[in-house]
Amino acid sequence: MLVSKLVLLQPDKIEAALARIAASGRVRRTPNTWQITLGVLRMWHRMFFRSETVGYSLDPVRAPLRAKLLAFRPLRFPFLLLEKAVAPLDFSGLLSERERVIRHLLGAHHDKNQFVYDLEMLSLQEGALEEVRRRAKDVVDARDPRHAYLRDLCVYERYHENLVGAVEAYLAGVEQLSDAEKRDPDVSFFAYLAWCAAQPATPEETWSLLRRRRYSIANGISA
Repeated sequence: MLVSKLVLLQPDKIEAALARIAASGRVRRTPNTWQITLGVLRMWHRMFFRSETVGYSLDPVRAPLRAKLLAFRPLRFPFLLLEKAVAPLDFSGLLSERERVIRHLLGAHHDKNQFVYDLEMLSLQEGALEEVRRRAKDVVDARDPRHAYLRDLCVYERYHENLVGAVEAYLAGVEQLSDAEKRDPDVSFFAYLAWCAAQPATPEETWSLLRRRRYSIANGISA
C-alpha cells in the first residue's frame, strides 16, 4: 500500500518485526501493517498536538550549563540524532534494532513510567534488559567515560538512577503501571500494539468509518 510505504518507510521490515512478536506469544492479537500505519499517524498527531508529553519533566534540571542549554528541546534534538538516541522516521519503534533502543533509553529523557514502553520492546530480546541495566549502572557509577555527557543529554536529575530502578523492577516482575497506563498506547508498547490491532484492518474500512465519523487519527475507532 502506498500510504503504508510513505508512513512506515520499510513496511517489509515492519511485517518481519510483527511476525517475531506474534511468534513470541506475548500479545493476544498482532496488528497488521495497515493498523501499524494508523498507529504511526496517531503518534504524528501526538508530536504535533501533544508535544508536551514528550521530553519534558517536572523534575529539576541538572546544574551544569550544558544540561540547562539542552533543556531547550530544539537545541537538544541534533545531539540526540548524533547520539543515535532517537530515530525520527521510526515512529513505531519496530524498525529500531536492539542497540538503537538501548541508546534511546540511555540518551533520551523518559518521564515517570515512560521507560516501560521501551523495556517491553527489549523484553522480547534475550539479554537486552540485562544489558541496558548494566550500561545505565555504568553511567550512574561513572564507569562509562561519557557519563557526564549522557547525564546532561537527559537533562533532568536522577534520570539514570530512575532508569536502573525501572529496569530492575521490570526484571523482578514488579508492576510499574496503573491500570489506566497499561491501556495507554503512549506508555505501554503492548498497549500500543493492542490499540493498533483494534483499528480498521484495511484502508477501505478506515475510509468508510472516517466518512461515518467513527474514526479519527487522534483517537482511532469509536464505538
